[in-house]
Amino acid sequence: MITGSLVALVTPMRADGSIHWDQLAELLEMHVAQGSDGIVSVGTTGESATLDVKEHCEVIKFTVDRIKGRIPVIAGTGANSTREAIELTEQAKAVGADACLLVVPYYNKPTQEGLFLHHMAIANAVAIPQILYNVPGRTVCDMLPETVARIATHANIVAIKEATGDIERGKAILSLVDDSDFLLYSGDDATAMELMLNGAKGNISVTANIAPNKMHALCVAAIAGDRAEAERINSEVEALHANLFLEANPIPVKWALNQMGIIDEGIRLPLTPFSEKYHAQLLDAMKKSHIL
Repeated sequence: MITGSLVALVTPMRADGSIHWDQLAELLEMHVAQGSDGIVSVGTTGESATLDVKEHCEVIKFTVDRIKGRIPVIAGTGANSTREAIELTEQAKAVGADACLLVVPYYNKPTQEGLFLHHMAIANAVAIPQILYNVPGRTVCDMLPETVARIATHANIVAIKEATGDIERGKAILSLVDDSDFLLYSGDDATAMELMLNGAKGNISVTANIAPNKMHALCVAAIAGDRAEAERINSEVEALHANLFLEANPIPVKWALNQMGIIDEGIRLPLTPFSEKYHAQLLDAMKKSHIL
């Protein structure tokens, strides 16, 4: 069972948009050293939408090879084509990923039955632990709790990243599944603490990119049910939760990492550099959180 602070890792790039492999290696070492409980490779924050298939698979393999089993690696392998999702999931398994994260198919707006059949097809095709990922704000398709419960009956479906930010939605999912076999993760930093205090077992986190040790400590406290300690730690980073979404993720978090001297400023179109009008606001949040 993978639990705790699972960093939705950025993919470092040079100014020309090429992948900066040395900086990716350094980021991975930083997260191991500072307590991240797992790496989510090539998710939304890793700019999966602008990496080609070859790059996508290369980043996953590089990450697995560098981590060397020290913490789990979860590979983003979702797609709005079931065949493509199967291919990516097969390749992630082949290079040694510990699990795969599969976003709800975007743009083509499948029915709930379509979502069920999509995930059944992938789970039947590839024997690797698979995590559902519901983020209707990006996909324009919402996987309902009853559909999650149907899909969760498959042995290869082990968890869901629920990114609606709706605590009641998380509770509804937990009421419908066997939580000894199927885990709930938050996919929304702002509400992650409360969801973990209500039964979630981790947080797939953007904030963990720049505050890995604090997000690890927050997850430990919240999963243990220690509300006072969780609230204390969350108060130190809650300004980051809000301000890292001043523009579309990962625009702000890549800029923040650049300000920390950790990565270059590269990002790929159609994403653009972080707007100057927000710089002071995010810098202030970083200072309040003792990141700078």
